[in-house]
Amino acid sequence: MTGDTLCQAPMHYARIVSNLRLGYDIIHMAEYVTLTTNRKAFHNYFLEEKYEAGIMLLGTEIKSLRSGRVNMGDAYVKPQRGELWLVNAHISAYECSGHTSHEPMRERKLLMHRKEIALLMSKVKEKGLTLIPVRIYLKNDIAKVELSLGRGKKLYDKRDTITKRDTERELEREVKYRNFRR
Repeated sequence: MTGDTLCQAPMHYARIVSNLRLGYDIIHMAEYVTLTTNRKAFHNYFLEEKYEAGIMLLGTEIKSLRSGRVNMGDAYVKPQRGELWLVNAHISAYECSGHTSHEPMRERKLLMHRKEIALLMSKVKEKGLTLIPVRIYLKNDIAKVELSLGRGKKLYDKRDTITKRDTERELEREVKYRNFRR
C-alpha cells in the first residue's frame, strides 16, 4: 500500500467490475459492508427480532466509521421522549479533523418511523425485552444500525452455549482429521 497516509481510510468495499453491452466498465459497490459487530450481545442475550435503523452522525464520525474505528462492546439503546438513542458506542476521533473533531462517546440519535419506535417501546415494556445494537454497517454508503430485541441469558445458559460450541468444534476437528488421513 504505497502512498497511503493516516488520513486515507482503507477501502472496505467489495467491487465487482462488469461490462455493459456498450463496453463501458462500471464499478458496483457491495450492498452491505459490515463495519463492526457487538459480539458481547450474542454471548449475553437470546436475540429474537431484528430491526434496521439509520444513525445520525457528524462528518468526522462517518469517516472514522469507514476506517473501522468503532467499538460497540458496552453499547445499548435508550428510548427517550419517543426517540431512540445509541449510548456507549465509541467512535474514535478522526485523525485529520484537527480541532473540529467529535466527542467519541456522545449519544447518537437512531432514525426510525414513529410507528416502529412505538412498537419497539411497547414490546420492551410488556415483555421485559431489551433493545441491543448488534452491528453497524453501510447500506449503499449510508450508515445503519441493526437492532435486536433480546432477553438476557442466565449464567447456566451461557455455560450451555459454550459447551455446545466446544463440542461442535471437536466434531469438526475429528471429521477434518479423518478426511485428511484418507
